[in-house]
Amino acid sequence: MPEKRRKFSPQFKAEAVQLVVSTGRPVVEVARELQINEGTLGNWVNTWRRENPEPEPEMSPVERARLSELEAEVQRLRMENEFLKKAGGLLRPDAGLSQRCALIEAEKANYSISWMCRMLGVARSSFYAWRHRAETPTTARRRELAGHVRRVFDQSRRTYGCRRVAAQLARDGIEASVGLVADLMREQGLAAVQPRAYKTTTVPGEQPVTSPDLLGRDFTAGTPGTRLVGDITYLPTSEGWLYLATVIDPATRMVVGWAMAAHMRTSLVIDALAMARTHGHLTAGAVFHSDRGAQYTSKEFSRYCKKIRVTTSLGGTGVCWDNAAAESFFASLKNECYHLHRHTTRARARFAVADYIEVFYNRQRLHSSLGYRTPTEALHDHHPAAAAA
Repeated sequence: MPEKRRKFSPQFKAEAVQLVVSTGRPVVEVARELQINEGTLGNWVNTWRRENPEPEPEMSPVERARLSELEAEVQRLRMENEFLKKAGGLLRPDAGLSQRCALIEAEKANYSISWMCRMLGVARSSFYAWRHRAETPTTARRRELAGHVRRVFDQSRRTYGCRRVAAQLARDGIEASVGLVADLMREQGLAAVQPRAYKTTTVPGEQPVTSPDLLGRDFTAGTPGTRLVGDITYLPTSEGWLYLATVIDPATRMVVGWAMAAHMRTSLVIDALAMARTHGHLTAGAVFHSDRGAQYTSKEFSRYCKKIRVTTSLGGTGVCWDNAAAESFFASLKNECYHLHRHTTRARARFAVADYIEVFYNRQRLHSSLGYRTPTEALHDHHPAAAAA
């Protein structure tokens, strides 16, 4: 039987192109992360570049020299900031010499030893004396494991706590208890981002189209595409609000549909559900659950759901537990990505959100509710042929 041709929504194509254009990363690398054909992504990028040619800026020799100075200064500050993040709590007065020396030893391939010694206030002679002293097997084991813990923590975009780090180490074939991982994270000053307080944002319509709650806070599904949950969240930027609508499949915890816009009209939630349908993550007769916001209770959304043979389900107004799966994703997005940076434009915010959803959340982040698997792996377990969709 011939393989079914994959379809992609316009929003997915646009954000995939920006992952290449805005970062300068190779097409093959971005295509691998998004699990799409590199030739397909290359065609999208070439089409975009033909339609959006970049003017060649002209710079005087003085401006060019000044730019080189600024680039060097930025590089220096970036390196210092990167290293100080790794140093964590080792800059406190009571931090032990051995801990500081251990960090210098672990990072000697990335930074010069003399520079790290100056940054941490360690005499070079003290470091070399520490380096050549006898090391017990237990100390060597902890030092090696500490490096693996930091690697996993950095790869998780500094979002994993000790349990997820321990789970990833186990996947890598490295045995370590959660308690030991917690100790090593504490010693290195590694702390995952913390959740913020929940704020109710649901605004009901004046004449809502009512539907019963068909999920009853049971956010599980035996088969992907049969039960879906959705919601809208507000994302602040310097240009004003950016609104994000999502569609999540409880069977895999994958964000199968999403849309962003400077408005929160009904078309926003329709676009998100349409993406899920276009990408093949929606079966006929599926249940779509949401809160009682005006967009989800509108006649326009109701007509669209009937058209694509989807049954709507509504939780209570302002009761976050009735749509906990969608709220949980928004909490992860904001705490692990969005609130860590200031977004000056909606375009930059869109890029950050798309990267978090498609690259990190769907394909790299381990989910405790999935037995510390990724959503893509969970989808593969259900439908091996659909995992790349």
